[in-house]
Parts: sequence; C-alpha cells; structure tokens
Amino acid sequence: MLVCVDCEGASFDTFDQACTFAITQNAKLYIATVVDPKPYATIQRFDRKIVKRTEEEAHETLIKYQRRAIDKGLTNTETIFETGSPSIKITQHIVPNYNIDLVMIGANQGNKVERILVGSVSDAIIKSASCDVITVRSADIDHKAKNNLFIRSNKNTHEG
Repeated sequence: MLVCVDCEGASFDTFDQACTFAITQNAKLYIATVVDPKPYATIQRFDRKIVKRTEEEAHETLIKYQRRAIDKGLTNTETIFETGSPSIKITQHIVPNYNIDLVMIGANQGNKVERILVGSVSDAIIKSASCDVITVRSADIDHKAKNNLFIRSNKNTHEG
C-alpha cells in the first residue's frame, strides 16, 4: 500500500487513515513524496539552492511520517522520494516498481483556477494508476464532504 504525502502537513488525515488501514490489513506501508522542480524554475535563477532545500525538507518530512507510522504500531514501512512530475512518477514509476496494489491520496482542495491551470495530481493518479486508488478528503473541508472517501477500483469511481 502506498500513501502519498506532501511537506505542507495537508496529508495528515490521509496518512492517519492509511496507517489504520495498513495495520488492519497487516500490509507494508510505502510513504512517498515527489518534489516537482517546475514551480521553482523562475526562482532558481535568483536562488540556485531552492530545489536542494526543498528536497532536503521533503526527506525530513518523510522521516517524520515514518516515525509517526512506527508510533502508531506499524513495523513494515518504507519511504520513497522522487523528483519530477508527481502523477507521472507515482503512476509510471513507483506503483509498478514497488508492486503497489493500493494508493491512498488526499483530495485536492485547490480553487477552480488552480485546478484548471495546474490540474489535480489526485485526479491524474485516479485516472492513470494501474491499481486501486482511495482518495481521502481532509477533515478541514466543508461539513458535507468531511467523511467522504472516493474509491476508484477497476476504472470505476464510487462515492462512499
């Protein structure tokens, strides 16, 4: 099982649910983050170390998540760090190379403009992953959707 996390703390709900699921299923939990260097291209002209600092922060974040998993009782965990397009790295590299059978990701709560311009990593993973995908909505979003999980299995999406 793979859980995708970010460095901004927005992944805690997803991560906690993944830990609970991995414990109940006695599954190995892969904890992954992918740093996309594209957003830093312009800044990099002024600060050549920005991507390196971002990568170091991502490594530190992975270690914190792994410690949190161990504190929750998981003994079989592995961290994965990649650089590149998150949806491509996850669906075309991590899932097949680590024999992932389930991906758990957080729902993208960006505004409409962000979703149109940048697209949603979660949406791309749901559409492209060769395995089942569970999308977890954060507890901070609106009350109606607070407890929803969106599960994609066999290319069908179900709302639970």
